[in-house]
Amino acid sequence: MTHANVAELEPRRSAEDDAFYPCSDGRPMADNTWQAEAIIHAASDLAVALPEPFVAADILVYPERGNRDNRIAPDVLVAFGVERRHRMSYRVWEEGKPPDWVLEVASPSTEASDRARKRRVYARLGVPEYWLFDPKGVFPPGAPRLTGLALTAGRYRRLPQRSKGGLAMISSGVLGLDLRADGPLIRFCDPATGKDLRHHEEAEVAAVREAARAEREAEQRRAAEVRVAELEAALRRLGADPSACRRS
Repeated sequence: MTHANVAELEPRRSAEDDAFYPCSDGRPMADNTWQAEAIIHAASDLAVALPEPFVAADILVYPERGNRDNRIAPDVLVAFGVERRHRMSYRVWEEGKPPDWVLEVASPSTEASDRARKRRVYARLGVPEYWLFDPKGVFPPGAPRLTGLALTAGRYRRLPQRSKGGLAMISSGVLGLDLRADGPLIRFCDPATGKDLRHHEEAEVAAVREAARAEREAEQRRAAEVRVAELEAALRRLGADPSACRRS
Protein backbone atom coordinates (compact mmCIF):
# COMPACT_ATOMS: atom_id res chain seq x y z
CA MET A 1 0.00 0.00 0.00
CA THR A 2 1.52 3.32 -1.03
CA HIS A 3 1.40 6.62 0.77
CA ALA A 4 -0.81 8.07 -1.99
CA ASN A 5 -3.30 5.23 -1.68
CA VAL A 6 -3.75 5.49 2.07
CA ALA A 7 -4.09 9.28 1.91
CA GLU A 8 -7.15 8.88 -0.32
CA LEU A 9 -8.98 6.64 2.14
CA GLU A 10 -11.68 8.25 4.26
CA PRO A 11 -10.58 8.60 7.90
CA ARG A 12 -12.72 6.76 10.41
CA ARG A 13 -12.29 6.44 14.16
CA SER A 14 -14.70 4.59 16.41
CA ALA A 15 -14.92 2.37 19.46
CA GLU A 16 -15.84 -0.47 17.11
CA ASP A 17 -12.54 0.01 15.28
CA ASP A 18 -10.65 -0.07 18.58
CA ALA A 19 -12.34 -3.37 19.39
CA PHE A 20 -11.75 -4.84 15.92
CA TYR A 21 -8.05 -3.90 15.76
CA PRO A 22 -6.38 -5.28 18.92
CA CYS A 23 -4.05 -2.93 20.79
CA SER A 24 -1.75 -5.78 21.87
CA ASP A 25 -0.05 -8.61 20.06
CA GLY A 26 0.56 -10.48 23.33
CA ARG A 27 4.30 -9.92 23.19
CA PRO A 28 6.34 -7.95 25.74
CA MET A 29 7.75 -4.57 24.78
CA ALA A 30 11.27 -5.80 25.48
CA ASP A 31 13.20 -8.99 26.16
CA ASN A 32 15.63 -7.44 28.65
CA THR A 33 16.41 -4.28 30.54
CA TRP A 34 18.93 -3.01 27.95
CA GLN A 35 16.31 -3.11 25.24
CA ALA A 36 13.59 -1.64 27.45
CA GLU A 37 15.79 1.23 28.63
CA ALA A 38 16.88 2.09 25.09
CA ILE A 39 13.27 2.12 23.85
CA ILE A 40 11.94 4.21 26.74
CA HIS A 41 14.80 6.71 26.54
CA ALA A 42 14.51 7.15 22.76
CA ALA A 43 10.74 7.68 22.86
CA SER A 44 10.90 10.04 25.85
CA ASP A 45 13.83 12.03 24.48
CA LEU A 46 12.14 12.48 21.10
CA ALA A 47 8.85 13.48 22.70
CA VAL A 48 10.70 16.26 24.54
CA ALA A 49 12.90 17.30 21.59
CA LEU A 50 10.05 17.26 19.05
CA PRO A 51 6.95 18.79 20.65
CA GLU A 52 4.80 18.74 17.49
CA PRO A 53 4.77 15.21 15.97
CA PHE A 54 3.16 12.09 17.40
CA VAL A 55 5.77 9.97 19.18
CA ALA A 56 4.98 6.49 20.51
CA ALA A 57 6.67 3.34 21.74
CA ASP A 58 5.49 -0.20 21.08
CA ILE A 59 2.18 0.73 19.45
CA LEU A 60 0.63 -1.56 16.85
CA VAL A 61 0.57 -0.15 13.32
CA TYR A 62 -2.18 -1.40 11.00
CA PRO A 63 -1.47 -0.64 7.32
CA GLU A 64 -4.64 -2.07 5.78
CA ARG A 65 -8.27 -1.42 6.69
CA GLY A 66 -10.22 -4.56 7.41
CA ASN A 67 -7.11 -6.73 7.90
CA ARG A 68 -6.30 -6.91 11.57
CA ASP A 69 -3.73 -9.66 11.00
CA ASN A 70 -1.56 -7.27 8.98
CA ARG A 71 0.17 -5.38 11.76
CA ILE A 72 3.58 -4.49 13.11
CA ALA A 73 4.76 -2.95 16.39
CA PRO A 74 7.73 -0.58 15.99
CA ASP A 75 9.73 -0.06 19.14
CA VAL A 76 9.54 3.71 18.53
CA LEU A 77 7.76 5.69 15.83
CA VAL A 78 7.48 9.37 14.92
CA ALA A 79 4.73 10.74 12.67
CA PHE A 80 4.73 14.39 11.58
CA GLY A 81 1.50 16.17 10.74
CA VAL A 82 -0.44 13.69 12.87
CA GLU A 83 -2.44 14.78 15.90
CA ARG A 84 -0.56 14.31 19.13
CA ARG A 85 -3.04 12.39 21.26
CA HIS A 86 -3.55 9.00 22.88
CA ARG A 87 -4.34 6.08 20.58
CA MET A 88 -5.15 2.40 20.98
CA SER A 89 -3.29 1.71 17.72
CA TYR A 90 -1.92 3.54 14.70
CA ARG A 91 -4.22 2.87 11.75
CA VAL A 92 -2.62 4.22 8.59
CA TRP A 93 -5.86 4.90 6.70
CA GLU A 94 -7.14 7.03 9.58
CA GLU A 95 -3.96 9.08 9.92
CA GLY A 96 -3.57 9.45 6.16
CA LYS A 97 0.07 8.43 6.16
CA PRO A 98 2.52 5.90 7.56
CA PRO A 99 4.98 6.90 10.30
CA ASP A 100 7.86 9.06 9.10
CA TRP A 101 10.53 7.52 11.32
CA VAL A 102 10.79 4.12 12.94
CA LEU A 103 13.33 2.64 15.36
CA GLU A 104 13.82 -1.01 16.21
CA VAL A 105 16.02 -1.84 19.20
CA ALA A 106 17.58 -5.27 18.82
CA SER A 107 17.44 -8.17 21.22
CA PRO A 108 18.58 -11.77 20.68
CA SER A 109 15.03 -12.78 19.68
CA THR A 110 14.38 -9.84 17.32
CA GLU A 111 17.77 -9.15 15.73
CA ALA A 112 17.27 -11.26 12.60
CA SER A 113 13.73 -9.98 12.01
CA ASP A 114 14.77 -6.34 12.54
CA ARG A 115 17.45 -6.60 9.88
CA ALA A 116 15.42 -8.51 7.27
CA ARG A 117 11.63 -8.97 7.52
CA LYS A 118 10.84 -5.66 9.23
CA ARG A 119 13.06 -3.82 6.80
CA ARG A 120 10.93 -5.13 3.92
CA VAL A 121 7.68 -4.38 5.76
CA TYR A 122 8.61 -0.77 6.49
CA ALA A 123 9.81 -0.27 2.91
CA ARG A 124 6.47 -1.53 1.54
CA LEU A 125 4.64 0.68 4.02
CA GLY A 126 6.60 3.70 2.83
CA VAL A 127 8.34 4.70 6.08
CA PRO A 128 10.93 7.32 4.98
CA GLU A 129 13.56 6.39 7.59
CA TYR A 130 14.16 3.12 9.41
CA TRP A 131 16.75 2.95 12.20
CA LEU A 132 18.24 -0.03 14.00
CA PHE A 133 20.07 0.10 17.32
CA ASP A 134 21.92 -2.64 19.18
CA PRO A 135 22.29 -1.72 22.89
CA LYS A 136 24.01 -4.93 23.95
CA GLY A 137 26.05 -6.30 21.06
CA VAL A 138 23.70 -8.87 19.52
CA PHE A 139 24.35 -7.80 15.93
CA PRO A 140 26.87 -9.86 13.92
CA PRO A 141 30.54 -8.96 14.50
CA GLY A 142 31.54 -5.86 12.60
CA ALA A 143 27.98 -4.53 12.24
CA PRO A 144 27.52 -0.95 13.48
CA ARG A 145 25.52 -0.57 16.68
CA LEU A 146 23.46 2.23 15.14
CA THR A 147 22.27 2.20 11.54
CA GLY A 148 20.04 4.71 9.76
CA LEU A 149 18.31 3.77 6.51
CA ALA A 150 16.54 6.18 4.14
CA LEU A 151 13.92 5.02 1.65
CA THR A 152 14.94 5.76 -1.94
CA ALA A 153 12.98 4.43 -4.92
CA GLY A 154 11.32 1.82 -2.72
CA ARG A 155 14.55 0.53 -1.19
CA TYR A 156 16.44 1.44 1.97
CA ARG A 157 19.89 2.91 1.58
CA ARG A 158 22.25 3.31 4.49
CA LEU A 159 22.73 6.87 5.71
CA PRO A 160 26.39 7.88 5.84
CA GLN A 161 28.24 8.01 9.13
CA ARG A 162 30.67 10.80 9.83
CA SER A 163 33.05 11.71 12.60
CA LYS A 164 32.28 14.83 14.62
CA GLY A 165 34.47 15.68 17.55
CA GLY A 166 35.77 12.13 17.53
CA LEU A 167 32.22 10.72 17.73
CA ALA A 168 30.48 8.68 15.04
CA MET A 169 27.33 10.59 14.06
CA ILE A 170 24.52 9.88 11.57
CA SER A 171 22.18 12.64 10.41
CA SER A 172 18.44 12.07 10.20
CA GLY A 173 16.83 14.23 7.54
CA VAL A 174 13.40 13.33 8.88
CA LEU A 175 14.09 14.33 12.50
CA GLY A 176 16.52 17.14 11.72
CA LEU A 177 18.83 15.70 14.37
CA ASP A 178 22.17 13.89 14.53
CA LEU A 179 22.20 10.50 16.24
CA ARG A 180 24.95 8.44 17.82
CA ALA A 181 25.33 5.41 20.04
CA ASP A 182 26.15 6.39 23.62
CA GLY A 183 26.73 3.21 25.57
CA PRO A 184 23.43 1.32 25.71
CA LEU A 185 21.42 4.41 24.67
CA ILE A 186 20.95 6.67 21.65
CA ARG A 187 22.01 10.28 21.92
CA PHE A 188 20.24 12.94 19.87
CA CYS A 189 22.23 16.03 18.93
CA ASP A 190 21.20 19.46 17.63
CA PRO A 191 23.22 19.91 14.42
CA ALA A 192 22.87 23.70 14.64
CA THR A 193 24.65 23.92 18.00
CA GLY A 194 26.56 20.63 17.97
CA LYS A 195 25.30 19.96 21.49
CA ASP A 196 23.66 16.78 22.74
CA LEU A 197 20.03 17.10 23.67
CA ARG A 198 19.33 16.19 27.27
CA HIS A 199 17.88 12.81 28.08
CA HIS A 200 14.40 13.26 29.51
CA GLU A 201 15.65 12.60 33.06
CA GLU A 202 18.38 15.19 32.60
CA ALA A 203 15.79 17.67 31.33
CA GLU A 204 13.62 16.99 34.39
CA VAL A 205 16.56 17.44 36.76
CA ALA A 206 17.51 20.68 34.99
CA ALA A 207 13.93 21.93 35.25
CA VAL A 208 13.84 21.16 38.98
CA ARG A 209 17.17 22.92 39.50
CA GLU A 210 16.01 25.95 37.52
CA ALA A 211 12.80 26.13 39.53
CA ALA A 212 14.79 25.88 42.77
CA ARG A 213 17.19 28.60 41.58
CA ALA A 214 14.30 30.89 40.63
CA GLU A 215 12.69 30.29 44.03
CA ARG A 216 15.96 31.11 45.83
CA GLU A 217 16.32 34.33 43.85
CA ALA A 218 12.71 35.28 44.57
CA GLU A 219 13.23 34.59 48.27
CA GLN A 220 16.37 36.74 48.25
CA ARG A 221 14.45 39.57 46.59
CA ARG A 222 11.66 39.28 49.15
CA ALA A 223 14.20 39.31 52.02
CA ALA A 224 15.92 42.38 50.53
CA GLU A 225 12.59 44.19 50.19
CA VAL A 226 11.73 43.41 53.81
CA ARG A 227 15.14 44.71 54.95
CA VAL A 228 14.72 47.93 52.95
CA ALA A 229 11.26 48.44 54.44
CA GLU A 230 12.68 47.92 57.94
CA LEU A 231 15.47 50.45 57.33
CA GLU A 232 13.01 53.01 55.94
CA ALA A 233 10.79 52.57 58.99
CA ALA A 234 13.78 53.06 61.27
CA LEU A 235 14.75 56.25 59.43
CA ARG A 236 11.23 57.63 59.70
CA ARG A 237 11.31 57.04 63.43
CA LEU A 238 14.52 59.09 63.56
CA GLY A 239 12.86 61.86 61.56
CA ALA A 240 14.92 61.32 58.42
CA ASP A 241 13.60 61.15 54.86
CA PRO A 242 13.88 57.51 53.66
CA SER A 243 13.79 58.58 50.00
CA ALA A 244 17.01 60.51 50.47
CA CYS A 245 18.73 57.24 51.26
CA ARG A 246 17.30 55.69 48.13
CA ARG A 247 18.48 58.64 45.99
CA SER A 248 21.95 58.43 47.46
